[in-house]
Amino acid sequence: MAKVLYSVTLSVDGFITGPGGDMRWMRPYLGPNPEVDELVPRIGAILVGRRTHDGDDPYKGEPNEGEAFGGGFSGPEYVVTHRPPADARPGVTYVDDFAKALAAAKDAAGDKYVNVMGASIAKQCIEAGELDEVLVLYAPVMLGDGTRLFEHPGGRTVRLERRSVTETPLATSLWFDVV
Repeated sequence: MAKVLYSVTLSVDGFITGPGGDMRWMRPYLGPNPEVDELVPRIGAILVGRRTHDGDDPYKGEPNEGEAFGGGFSGPEYVVTHRPPADARPGVTYVDDFAKALAAAKDAAGDKYVNVMGASIAKQCIEAGELDEVLVLYAPVMLGDGTRLFEHPGGRTVRLERRSVTETPLATSLWFDVV
């Protein structure tokens, strides 16, 4: 059965994008990462929100712009949106209901991960009790503003249990189980 994983690169001050959804800040930290290289083949499907799917791309101007993990992932992507585009990319399914999109992604993933992209979709997974793991790649940078990893007005405690810590020259990865 598929597990749901939120994997994300994060600034030290807690942002996954810069102001206005800018992800160019991430480029210096996208170099080789053995943990990510080992993870990508274990991903069976992507679950992503429309804003993240269509948003700024850290690989902008590169040959694999617009592709998950810079082209490292090839498989089904499920985009949660109420505004599906007229011209969908092959392998991308637009779904107007979060629960249906998650179920389809889990079915497609089989015994691999459903990799969640985007703070809003991750939050919906948490609220539905469907998030199993979190992999945070801390980049040594502070952004000061942008989209937070997890934001819940009034607060919400989500207990995590550390699974592993991995250091690379470009980032420090912390992998957690959601308790």
